[in-house]
Amino acid sequence: MIGALGVLIFAMTLPMTRLAVGPLEAPQLPPAFVTAGRAAGAGLLSVVYLWAVGAARPRGAQWGLLGVSALGTVLGFPLGLALALRQVPSMHAAVITGLLPLTTAAIAALALRQRASLGFWVCAVLGCALVLAFAAHEGGGALVAADGWLLMAMLCASGGYVAGARLSAQMPAEQVISWVLVMSLPLTLPAAWWSAPDTFASVQAASWGAFAYVTVFSMWLGFFAWYRGLALGGALRVSQVQLIQPFLSLLLAVPVLGEALKPATLGFSVAVIAVVFVGKRMPVGR
Repeated sequence: MIGALGVLIFAMTLPMTRLAVGPLEAPQLPPAFVTAGRAAGAGLLSVVYLWAVGAARPRGAQWGLLGVSALGTVLGFPLGLALALRQVPSMHAAVITGLLPLTTAAIAALALRQRASLGFWVCAVLGCALVLAFAAHEGGGALVAADGWLLMAMLCASGGYVAGARLSAQMPAEQVISWVLVMSLPLTLPAAWWSAPDTFASVQAASWGAFAYVTVFSMWLGFFAWYRGLALGGALRVSQVQLIQPFLSLLLAVPVLGEALKPATLGFSVAVIAVVFVGKRMPVGR
């Protein structure tokens, strides 16, 4: 249940990021500002939280895992997502990132030195093929730059999740993401200042509301539930909960953005989720 709460919060990230940056024909907040600004805002909240709970400072190898988590969840995933959603609808992104549970499981198997079965890797390859086929279908027979950004975002998120899960076995999950954000502040605060829009008056209120959501919930509170769930149930097992995230993102994009749910988008989404579901049930051992 704790992991499912994190997934529900994360499902809103795609439509909210799209709303924050706006489409190419009507841009709102710059993608770089959304990436740095949401991390900086969540980082400042984390400073207050860590001080209030009297959190102990990380030690030794924990700093390295914090760095990996920061690169994946604070920099790589938000930036790739923001750049992609300037060019493609959030429903498109939901299908591509539907492979996230499988990539998370694959990276977890490698990081934890577990041996995945042949069937697991067959499903991983088939899932990638489906995603590439969908991207080519949507791009008129060719991949577009946005698809590359989405794939980068997905891999970064998976690596960051696994590092965060390992840390959550050593310290409270709430402190893991908070330390990740605090150690990123020397980079995110100046980057947010540098990438801020020239005039705030031209940005719609809805875009600022979406930016506030991805700052407080997607970048901070969602990880409270997600990392705790990964630590309690294990990264390989709990990451299966993310199977419902693409469906939630598709459905939420309708009322939030007014996007139409195309049959092809729904069909590819169901196919990807089915492959991920089968792949996650394949044996993985030491």
